[in-house]
Amino acid sequence: MKNIKLFMLLTAFTLLLTACGGNDTASTDEGGDSGDTIKWRMGHLADEDHIWHETSLKFAELVKEKTDGQIDISIYPNNQLGGETDTLNSIRSGNVDLLITGETMQNWAPKAALLAVPYAFRDSDHLSKVVEGDIGREIEEDIIEEVGVTPLFYMERAPRNLTSNEPITSPNDLDGFRMRVPNVPLFMDAWETAGASPQVMDFNEVFTGLQQGVIHGQENPVDLIHSGGLYEVQDYVNLTEHVYSWIYVVVGNDQFEALSDDLQAAVLEAAEEAKAYGDQLFEEEIQHYHELLESEGMTFHEVDQDAFRKVMEPAIEASLTEEQFELYQKILEVE
Repeated sequence: MKNIKLFMLLTAFTLLLTACGGNDTASTDEGGDSGDTIKWRMGHLADEDHIWHETSLKFAELVKEKTDGQIDISIYPNNQLGGETDTLNSIRSGNVDLLITGETMQNWAPKAALLAVPYAFRDSDHLSKVVEGDIGREIEEDIIEEVGVTPLFYMERAPRNLTSNEPITSPNDLDGFRMRVPNVPLFMDAWETAGASPQVMDFNEVFTGLQQGVIHGQENPVDLIHSGGLYEVQDYVNLTEHVYSWIYVVVGNDQFEALSDDLQAAVLEAAEEAKAYGDQLFEEEIQHYHELLESEGMTFHEVDQDAFRKVMEPAIEASLTEEQFELYQKILEVE
């Protein structure tokens, strides 16, 4: 009887030790973190073949790798999360986390208008000096404070060109020409002064608008002209090259600030590497898009760029606030 009692006591003691040991193992597995994966949603307006999408996928891959899987980014192309304005509002309300966006942000941050001022930048080299210098940092600070998003890295865009079904050589050819522009007041004013009839329209509505004759043309870089399939409803790429610009990958301030210092550093490191990857794609693919559009039947038509520049200058000065115009003049002075 005594042996049975002793056996039962030892068995109970052993079970107690095993249970305690199991709890210690579970605690160690958690590693001091919650163990929860942070899931971010990222949107953009281009299709799956576009360099923005390829760069986004690379960025998501790098973030996952550098955070040991703690941050998982899902990419939604083709405006699946809504147009730029809607998605920016969704980021501000916490329903979306990241977006590729540009001059649309001027609706909150006035200095973001300088991302795409007609004929402000001479070439790619001039643009990079501005973006990576004091002027670029000033614009980014305005975006952080006023839009509520943090730029992680930028991508250069191919020059914006005007598309149409009849060749356009000078502003004289714009009489009665209905064209789509993004929700950027400066674009509206510049093209209206040039003689066109511009109207705001989300990019995902442009193809149908052209197909149905609601608009006669639009203006975008060659990559988005191809991405949007506009070669099916437009015959000419008129080489106005009226805007050299850049675009940001942004994350919501709240979402970014919620990360630990280590995770923030990992995201920024991933952003730097993704930018280098995107730059390489840009160099390789812009000429490729030009060739693709020609193969789809579009004609690249030379225009009188000086005439467009001259006719738009008064609208640019009138449209910019005193603060914006001061920044614009600083851009022109960068050597």
